[in-house]
Amino acid sequence: MRRLYSLLFYFVIPFVILRLWWRSLKNPAYRQRWLERFGIYSQTYSQNVIWFHAVSVGECEALFPLIFLIQTRQPHRSILITTTTPTGSARVKTVLGESVQHVYLPYDLPNVIARFLKTFKPKMAVIVETEIWANLYHACAAQQIPLYLINARLSEKSVRGYQKIPSLVIPALNAITKIATQTENYKNRFISIGANPNAVQNLGNIKFDVTVSGAIFSEGRALKNTLFAQRFILLAASTHDGEEALLLECYAKLKLQIPELLLAIAPRHPERFATVKTLAKNAGFNIITRTSQKFCDNETDVFLIDTLGELKLFYAAADIAFVGGSFVPIGGHNVLEPAAVGVPVLFGLEMRNFAQIAEKMLVEQAAIQCENITELETAVITLYTQPALRRDLITRAKNFIVQNQGATERIYNLLNL
Repeated sequence: MRRLYSLLFYFVIPFVILRLWWRSLKNPAYRQRWLERFGIYSQTYSQNVIWFHAVSVGECEALFPLIFLIQTRQPHRSILITTTTPTGSARVKTVLGESVQHVYLPYDLPNVIARFLKTFKPKMAVIVETEIWANLYHACAAQQIPLYLINARLSEKSVRGYQKIPSLVIPALNAITKIATQTENYKNRFISIGANPNAVQNLGNIKFDVTVSGAIFSEGRALKNTLFAQRFILLAASTHDGEEALLLECYAKLKLQIPELLLAIAPRHPERFATVKTLAKNAGFNIITRTSQKFCDNETDVFLIDTLGELKLFYAAADIAFVGGSFVPIGGHNVLEPAAVGVPVLFGLEMRNFAQIAEKMLVEQAAIQCENITELETAVITLYTQPALRRDLITRAKNFIVQNQGATERIYNLLNL
């Protein structure tokens, strides 16, 4: 089955390259460093690395506390981090700089994987969340490279898909040394698709171990007083196509009741920055972008965060945060980060990627879920008029995070470095 999978992968490679080129029309970073995706490198790298793979920004943010812990306790370790997306790559370079090596994850083709492993000779492979690659896992097993899947999650949809191809999936799962899942439900799902029950442990979600430096809080307050002219800020974070139009419509109504309201928007993908700017302008709103370096005034309606890596800072400056990807069928994004920073959190119904976290936050009354844009409007007005409720949400959310921390330490011990 793996041979057939490889043959099909070789067949679709031209289409994969065409997709990269297509995406590069909006984000030029997609047309750079293509050779890395084929295991071809223009420089020499260190070998015998501890190799971590994090697909994009969300997985990278979850991984950073573990990397910091390793670098603190074992500074001699040589670490490689691979990502799939340019945004993930940029985040690794910004946060970790030259303290780690970084390349894109190569395509899951036998000869490509062989070149990658020969270049870096990893002593250990650690995959974040859910990335099951048949050839990569087979190669790790063949070369006796311990392979770990950490902070693992598996949707019901993925379970149904994997159960249709057991002859491909089960050998890949058998190549894994240990699987550390976020929840007991995810543990049971991995077992249901063929993972060895003795190899699967529920160690919790490392996203609870988010850290926020004191500088973030002080810089956030400074932004509130200067850049935002002490306006009341509704921050829409990690938004997707279809959400910004709804938020702009909501803002127009809210502005009638909250004159000092400012809508800050941070699109999830940088290639959409220009699109969102045009959308706001065409709707008749006065918009300022982060990169313009201009300050907001009483006439500013929308502040577009067209930069990467500053979301925590803007959470610290906001009064309310709506986390996007939850009004459209994306599955939601990390609601723990704004909670840790200390801003009331709102989100929509589409939260399958964070289903249990969202459910528990609602049970703890640590966040507010909005079924539609009308409910979002009501929630913003309620929070604006009730500062005590905002404070209670913040307190309960922070307590919820503290009660669920510790996964990073448990995973560090599991790796037995």
